[in-house]
Amino acid sequence: MNVDRARNVDRAMNVDRAMNFDRAQLRALAAVLDEGTFEAAAARLHVTPSAVSQRVRALEQQAGRVLVVRARPCRATEPGTVLARLAGQLALLEHDAAAQLGGRSAGEDGARAASATRLAIAVNADSLSSWFPAALVGLPDDVVVDLRREDQDRTAELLRDGTVTAAVTADEHAVQGCRVRSLGAMRYVAVAAPDVHERWFADGPTAHALERAPVIAFNRTDALQHRFAARLAGRQVAPPVHHVPSNSAFVELLLAGLGWGMVPQGAAERPVADGSLVELAREPYLDVPLYWQHWALRTATLDDLTARVVRAATAALRPV
Repeated sequence: MNVDRARNVDRAMNVDRAMNFDRAQLRALAAVLDEGTFEAAAARLHVTPSAVSQRVRALEQQAGRVLVVRARPCRATEPGTVLARLAGQLALLEHDAAAQLGGRSAGEDGARAASATRLAIAVNADSLSSWFPAALVGLPDDVVVDLRREDQDRTAELLRDGTVTAAVTADEHAVQGCRVRSLGAMRYVAVAAPDVHERWFADGPTAHALERAPVIAFNRTDALQHRFAARLAGRQVAPPVHHVPSNSAFVELLLAGLGWGMVPQGAAERPVADGSLVELAREPYLDVPLYWQHWALRTATLDDLTARVVRAATAALRPV
Protein backbone atom coordinates (compact mmCIF):
# COMPACT_ATOMS: atom_id res chain seq x y z
CA MET A 1 0.00 0.00 0.00
CA ASN A 2 2.84 2.36 0.83
CA VAL A 3 4.47 1.48 -2.50
CA ASP A 4 1.27 2.37 -4.39
CA ARG A 5 1.00 5.66 -2.50
CA ALA A 6 4.60 6.48 -3.35
CA ARG A 7 3.95 5.74 -7.03
CA ASN A 8 0.91 7.99 -7.03
CA VAL A 9 2.85 10.83 -5.43
CA ASP A 10 5.67 10.41 -7.93
CA ARG A 11 3.21 10.39 -10.82
CA ALA A 12 1.53 13.57 -9.52
CA MET A 13 4.93 15.27 -9.18
CA ASN A 14 5.81 14.33 -12.76
CA VAL A 15 2.52 15.77 -14.04
CA ASP A 16 3.11 18.95 -12.06
CA ARG A 17 6.61 19.30 -13.48
CA ALA A 18 5.29 18.69 -17.00
CA MET A 19 2.88 21.61 -16.68
CA ASN A 20 5.60 24.09 -15.65
CA PHE A 21 6.33 25.27 -19.16
CA ASP A 22 9.34 27.51 -19.65
CA ARG A 23 8.37 31.07 -20.65
CA ALA A 24 11.30 31.52 -23.04
CA GLN A 25 10.34 28.31 -24.80
CA LEU A 26 6.71 29.37 -25.08
CA ARG A 27 7.77 32.75 -26.48
CA ALA A 28 9.94 31.00 -29.05
CA LEU A 29 7.05 28.77 -30.15
CA ALA A 30 4.69 31.74 -30.48
CA ALA A 31 7.27 33.74 -32.44
CA VAL A 32 7.89 30.88 -34.90
CA LEU A 33 4.18 30.48 -35.57
CA ASP A 34 3.60 34.24 -35.84
CA GLU A 35 6.56 34.94 -38.11
CA GLY A 36 6.45 31.73 -40.14
CA THR A 37 10.17 30.84 -39.94
CA PHE A 38 12.76 30.18 -37.26
CA GLU A 39 14.98 32.90 -38.74
CA ALA A 40 12.27 35.57 -38.52
CA ALA A 41 11.39 34.44 -35.01
CA ALA A 42 15.05 34.77 -34.02
CA ALA A 43 15.18 38.33 -35.36
CA ARG A 44 12.06 39.22 -33.38
CA LEU A 45 13.43 37.72 -30.17
CA HIS A 46 16.98 39.07 -30.73
CA VAL A 47 18.55 35.61 -30.44
CA THR A 48 20.07 33.18 -32.93
CA PRO A 49 17.95 30.78 -35.03
CA SER A 50 19.79 27.94 -33.27
CA ALA A 51 18.58 29.22 -29.89
CA VAL A 52 15.00 29.38 -31.15
CA SER A 53 15.26 25.85 -32.54
CA GLN A 54 16.67 24.54 -29.24
CA ARG A 55 13.87 26.17 -27.23
CA VAL A 56 11.13 24.80 -29.44
CA ARG A 57 12.73 21.35 -29.45
CA ALA A 58 12.99 21.41 -25.63
CA LEU A 59 9.32 22.39 -25.38
CA GLU A 60 8.39 19.54 -27.71
CA GLN A 61 10.37 17.10 -25.58
CA GLN A 62 8.58 18.30 -22.46
CA ALA A 63 5.17 18.10 -24.12
CA GLY A 64 6.04 14.76 -25.66
CA ARG A 65 4.61 15.85 -29.01
CA VAL A 66 5.56 17.67 -32.19
CA LEU A 67 4.37 21.25 -31.89
CA VAL A 68 5.53 22.80 -35.17
CA VAL A 69 5.32 21.51 -38.72
CA ARG A 70 8.65 22.60 -40.22
CA ALA A 71 7.38 24.01 -43.49
CA ARG A 72 7.32 27.44 -45.12
CA PRO A 73 5.57 28.98 -43.42
CA CYS A 74 5.81 26.96 -40.22
CA ARG A 75 2.44 25.94 -38.84
CA ALA A 76 1.22 24.54 -35.55
CA THR A 77 0.12 21.01 -34.90
CA GLU A 78 -2.98 20.57 -32.75
CA PRO A 79 -0.91 20.42 -29.51
CA GLY A 80 1.10 23.37 -30.81
CA THR A 81 -2.02 25.54 -31.06
CA VAL A 82 -2.80 24.78 -27.41
CA LEU A 83 0.61 25.95 -26.23
CA ALA A 84 0.71 28.90 -28.62
CA ARG A 85 -2.55 30.11 -27.14
CA LEU A 86 -1.12 29.65 -23.64
CA ALA A 87 1.93 31.68 -24.66
CA GLY A 88 -0.23 34.54 -25.90
CA GLN A 89 -2.39 34.57 -22.79
CA LEU A 90 0.61 34.54 -20.45
CA ALA A 91 2.24 37.37 -22.40
CA LEU A 92 -0.92 39.47 -22.14
CA LEU A 93 -1.31 38.83 -18.41
CA GLU A 94 2.35 39.60 -17.74
CA HIS A 95 2.18 42.81 -19.75
CA ASP A 96 -0.83 44.09 -17.81
CA ALA A 97 0.65 43.07 -14.47
CA ALA A 98 3.87 44.96 -15.28
CA ALA A 99 1.87 48.02 -16.32
CA GLN A 100 -0.12 47.99 -13.08
CA LEU A 101 3.08 47.69 -11.06
CA GLY A 102 4.64 50.58 -12.96
CA GLY A 103 7.56 48.46 -14.03
CA ARG A 104 8.51 50.60 -17.06
CA SER A 105 8.09 54.19 -18.07
CA ALA A 106 6.07 54.80 -21.21
CA GLY A 107 8.70 57.34 -22.21
CA GLU A 108 11.55 54.86 -22.37
CA ASP A 109 11.62 53.84 -26.02
CA GLY A 110 13.88 50.83 -25.63
CA ALA A 111 11.97 49.47 -22.64
CA ARG A 112 8.68 50.13 -24.36
CA ALA A 113 9.72 48.19 -27.45
CA ALA A 114 10.94 45.29 -25.34
CA SER A 115 7.76 45.15 -23.26
CA ALA A 116 5.22 45.76 -26.05
CA THR A 117 2.47 43.19 -26.16
CA ARG A 118 1.24 41.92 -29.53
CA LEU A 119 -2.47 41.47 -30.19
CA ALA A 120 -3.39 39.36 -33.21
CA ILE A 121 -6.85 40.39 -34.43
CA ALA A 122 -8.89 38.89 -37.27
CA VAL A 123 -11.09 41.39 -39.10
CA ASN A 124 -13.17 40.98 -42.25
CA ALA A 125 -12.06 43.07 -45.23
CA ASP A 126 -15.12 45.35 -45.31
CA SER A 127 -14.79 46.27 -41.64
CA LEU A 128 -11.05 46.76 -42.06
CA SER A 129 -11.61 49.18 -44.94
CA SER A 130 -14.38 51.14 -43.19
CA TRP A 131 -15.10 51.43 -39.47
CA PHE A 132 -12.50 49.25 -37.70
CA PRO A 133 -9.40 51.50 -38.06
CA ALA A 134 -11.12 54.12 -35.87
CA ALA A 135 -10.89 51.63 -32.98
CA LEU A 136 -7.08 51.71 -33.14
CA VAL A 137 -6.60 55.48 -33.09
CA GLY A 138 -4.73 56.45 -29.93
CA LEU A 139 -3.79 52.87 -29.05
CA PRO A 140 -1.23 52.77 -26.19
CA ASP A 141 2.40 52.85 -27.31
CA ASP A 142 3.17 49.54 -25.63
CA VAL A 143 0.53 47.63 -27.62
CA VAL A 144 1.12 46.51 -31.20
CA VAL A 145 -1.54 44.90 -33.38
CA ASP A 146 -1.21 42.16 -35.97
CA LEU A 147 -4.32 42.45 -38.14
CA ARG A 148 -5.36 39.37 -40.08
CA ARG A 149 -7.81 40.01 -42.92
CA GLU A 150 -10.30 37.15 -42.90
CA ASP A 151 -13.90 36.65 -43.95
CA GLN A 152 -16.33 37.25 -41.08
CA ASP A 153 -17.63 33.68 -41.42
CA ARG A 154 -14.16 32.20 -40.86
CA THR A 155 -12.66 34.35 -38.11
CA ALA A 156 -14.08 32.12 -35.37
CA GLU A 157 -11.83 29.31 -36.59
CA LEU A 158 -8.77 31.44 -35.86
CA LEU A 159 -10.00 32.00 -32.31
CA ARG A 160 -10.48 28.27 -31.82
CA ASP A 161 -6.95 27.39 -32.85
CA GLY A 162 -5.40 30.27 -30.89
CA THR A 163 -4.07 32.10 -33.95
CA VAL A 164 -5.72 35.36 -32.88
CA THR A 165 -6.56 36.99 -29.56
CA ALA A 166 -9.76 38.62 -30.79
CA ALA A 167 -11.91 38.77 -33.90
CA VAL A 168 -14.75 40.53 -35.65
CA THR A 169 -16.91 37.58 -36.57
CA ALA A 170 -20.37 36.64 -37.83
CA ASP A 171 -20.55 33.85 -35.23
CA GLU A 172 -22.77 34.82 -32.29
CA HIS A 173 -21.85 31.68 -30.35
CA ALA A 174 -18.86 32.11 -28.09
CA VAL A 175 -15.86 30.00 -29.00
CA GLN A 176 -14.72 27.90 -26.03
CA GLY A 177 -12.59 30.07 -23.76
CA CYS A 178 -13.85 33.31 -25.33
CA ARG A 179 -16.34 36.08 -24.63
CA VAL A 180 -18.70 37.45 -27.28
CA ARG A 181 -20.73 40.64 -27.63
CA SER A 182 -22.84 42.12 -30.43
CA LEU A 183 -21.40 45.01 -32.43
CA GLY A 184 -24.25 45.75 -34.83
CA ALA A 185 -24.99 44.88 -38.43
CA MET A 186 -23.22 45.83 -41.63
CA ARG A 187 -25.68 46.41 -44.47
CA TYR A 188 -24.75 45.19 -47.95
CA VAL A 189 -26.47 46.27 -51.15
CA ALA A 190 -26.75 44.16 -54.33
CA VAL A 191 -25.73 46.33 -57.28
CA ALA A 192 -24.67 46.08 -60.91
CA ALA A 193 -23.73 48.39 -63.76
CA PRO A 194 -26.76 49.52 -65.83
CA ASP A 195 -25.78 47.43 -68.86
CA VAL A 196 -25.36 44.31 -66.69
CA HIS A 197 -28.76 44.93 -65.15
CA GLU A 198 -30.36 45.41 -68.56
CA ARG A 199 -28.71 42.34 -70.07
CA TRP A 200 -29.37 39.83 -67.31
CA PHE A 201 -32.17 41.26 -65.17
CA ALA A 202 -34.52 43.00 -67.60
CA ASP A 203 -37.31 40.76 -66.27
CA GLY A 204 -36.12 41.11 -62.68
CA PRO A 205 -33.80 38.98 -60.55
CA THR A 206 -35.49 35.68 -61.36
CA ALA A 207 -33.99 32.33 -60.41
CA HIS A 208 -33.15 31.73 -64.07
CA ALA A 209 -31.33 35.07 -64.36
CA LEU A 210 -29.47 34.62 -61.07
CA GLU A 211 -28.31 31.20 -62.21
CA ARG A 212 -26.76 32.61 -65.42
CA ALA A 213 -25.61 36.15 -64.59
CA PRO A 214 -21.90 36.40 -63.59
CA VAL A 215 -21.31 37.44 -59.99
CA ILE A 216 -18.30 39.01 -58.27
CA ALA A 217 -17.23 37.61 -54.89
CA PHE A 218 -14.35 38.73 -52.68
CA ASN A 219 -12.86 35.24 -52.38
CA ARG A 220 -13.92 31.61 -52.21
CA THR A 221 -15.23 31.97 -48.66
CA ASP A 222 -17.39 35.01 -49.50
CA ALA A 223 -20.95 33.66 -49.41
CA LEU A 224 -22.86 36.97 -49.36
CA GLN A 225 -23.81 36.91 -53.04
CA HIS A 226 -25.01 33.32 -52.89
CA ARG A 227 -27.03 33.99 -49.73
CA PHE A 228 -28.73 36.98 -51.31
CA ALA A 229 -29.38 35.14 -54.57
CA ALA A 230 -30.88 32.18 -52.71
CA ARG A 231 -33.20 34.56 -50.86
CA LEU A 232 -34.47 36.02 -54.14
CA ALA A 233 -34.61 32.74 -56.05
CA GLY A 234 -36.10 30.68 -53.24
CA ARG A 235 -33.38 28.10 -53.75
CA GLN A 236 -29.64 27.74 -54.07
CA VAL A 237 -28.15 28.88 -57.37
CA ALA A 238 -24.72 28.33 -58.90
CA PRO A 239 -23.79 31.25 -61.16
CA PRO A 240 -20.34 31.82 -62.71
CA VAL A 241 -18.19 33.61 -60.10
CA HIS A 242 -15.28 36.06 -60.44
CA HIS A 243 -13.06 36.24 -57.34
CA VAL A 244 -11.66 39.72 -56.65
CA PRO A 245 -9.91 39.97 -53.22
CA SER A 246 -9.62 43.76 -53.18
CA ASN A 247 -12.22 46.25 -51.97
CA SER A 248 -11.29 48.98 -54.45
CA ALA A 249 -10.94 46.59 -57.43
CA PHE A 250 -14.25 44.95 -56.45
CA VAL A 251 -16.16 48.22 -56.91
CA GLU A 252 -14.19 49.17 -60.01
CA LEU A 253 -15.06 45.88 -61.70
CA LEU A 254 -18.71 46.27 -60.76
CA LEU A 255 -18.63 49.68 -62.45
CA ALA A 256 -16.90 48.12 -65.46
CA GLY A 257 -19.71 45.58 -65.86
CA LEU A 258 -17.89 42.35 -64.96
CA GLY A 259 -20.89 41.14 -62.97
CA TRP A 260 -23.14 41.96 -60.03
CA GLY A 261 -22.18 41.85 -56.35
CA MET A 262 -22.79 42.91 -52.77
CA VAL A 263 -21.03 46.01 -51.43
CA PRO A 264 -21.33 47.84 -48.09
CA GLN A 265 -24.09 50.44 -48.22
CA GLY A 266 -21.64 53.28 -47.64
CA ALA A 267 -19.59 52.27 -50.68
CA ALA A 268 -22.72 51.98 -52.84
CA GLU A 269 -24.36 55.32 -52.03
CA ARG A 270 -22.43 57.56 -54.42
CA PRO A 271 -22.39 55.29 -57.53
CA VAL A 272 -26.10 54.48 -57.03
CA ALA A 273 -26.90 58.19 -56.67
CA ASP A 274 -25.08 59.12 -59.89
CA GLY A 275 -26.49 56.15 -61.82
CA SER A 276 -23.21 54.33 -62.46
CA LEU A 277 -24.57 51.40 -60.42
CA VAL A 278 -28.17 50.29 -60.00
CA GLU A 279 -29.76 48.21 -57.30
CA LEU A 280 -30.53 44.65 -58.30
CA ALA A 281 -33.91 44.27 -56.62
CA ARG A 282 -36.68 46.23 -54.95
CA GLU A 283 -35.27 45.29 -51.56
CA PRO A 284 -31.56 44.83 -52.32
CA TYR A 285 -30.34 44.70 -48.74
CA LEU A 286 -28.63 42.02 -46.71
CA ASP A 287 -27.78 42.84 -43.09
CA VAL A 288 -24.86 40.88 -41.64
CA PRO A 289 -24.69 40.94 -37.82
CA LEU A 290 -21.14 41.25 -36.51
CA TYR A 291 -19.80 40.19 -33.13
CA TRP A 292 -16.63 40.81 -31.17
CA GLN A 293 -15.05 37.73 -29.67
CA HIS A 294 -11.89 37.66 -27.56
CA TRP A 295 -10.10 35.45 -25.09
CA ALA A 296 -11.95 35.23 -21.78
CA LEU A 297 -9.26 37.10 -19.86
CA ARG A 298 -10.02 40.14 -17.73
CA THR A 299 -7.05 42.35 -18.48
CA ALA A 300 -6.80 46.11 -18.88
CA THR A 301 -5.39 45.76 -22.40
CA LEU A 302 -8.22 43.56 -23.68
CA ASP A 303 -10.86 45.62 -21.87
CA ASP A 304 -9.50 48.81 -23.45
CA LEU A 305 -9.39 47.25 -26.93
CA THR A 306 -12.96 45.96 -26.54
CA ALA A 307 -14.23 49.38 -25.47
CA ARG A 308 -12.55 50.96 -28.51
CA VAL A 309 -14.03 48.42 -30.92
CA VAL A 310 -17.53 48.76 -29.46
CA ARG A 311 -17.39 52.59 -29.74
CA ALA A 312 -16.23 52.46 -33.35
CA ALA A 313 -18.86 49.86 -34.27
CA THR A 314 -21.67 51.76 -32.55
CA ALA A 315 -20.85 54.85 -34.60
CA ALA A 316 -20.78 53.00 -37.92
CA LEU A 317 -22.98 49.90 -37.85
CA ARG A 318 -26.73 49.48 -37.80
CA PRO A 319 -28.54 48.17 -34.70
CA VAL A 320 -29.21 44.44 -35.00
